[in-house]
Amino acid sequence: MIKYLIAVLLASFLFACAAEAQSSKQLVSGDKIPTFSLTDQNGKTFNTDDYVGKKVLVIYFYPKDESMVCTKEACAFRDSFDKFTKAGAMVIGINNGTVASHKAFADHYKLPFTVLSDPDNKVYDMFGVKKKFFMSGRETFVVDLKGKIVYTHEAMLQGKEHADDALAFINSAKAK
Repeated sequence: MIKYLIAVLLASFLFACAAEAQSSKQLVSGDKIPTFSLTDQNGKTFNTDDYVGKKVLVIYFYPKDESMVCTKEACAFRDSFDKFTKAGAMVIGINNGTVASHKAFADHYKLPFTVLSDPDNKVYDMFGVKKKFFMSGRETFVVDLKGKIVYTHEAMLQGKEHADDALAFINSAKAK
């Protein structure tokens, strides 16, 4: 009986994982970003339509405020913020944390960029960012002035790489 119950639970879990994996298409280079609106760490509404065409967007999805890798990632974006700004880019962090959690996180680490709350993972799903290790995924997208994705980076355990590699890509694209 216990073996049967374990088999049923395992099968249900695997079916749920497979269904989730097929629920949304992962966006890749060349795809246009979806239009979305979310609330930032200051309680203001952020609309992508207000920025596409005006700035290169660096949109990074991360699992959790105050966790070790996420903090390293956020601080790497913070430490390179002036370089992103000089390159004409706007940095945007997104996860499913609350506005209050994002405000505390941004204040704690003096994050100068926008941090958006996606409580129902709607934007995560629009971008097709997949869960890893039972956590929200970690992925960075660079969006050009036409609203097209021109670069993606996915590395769950290397938070700092997201900022470093996105900036390197933006600088190399400007040099061409």
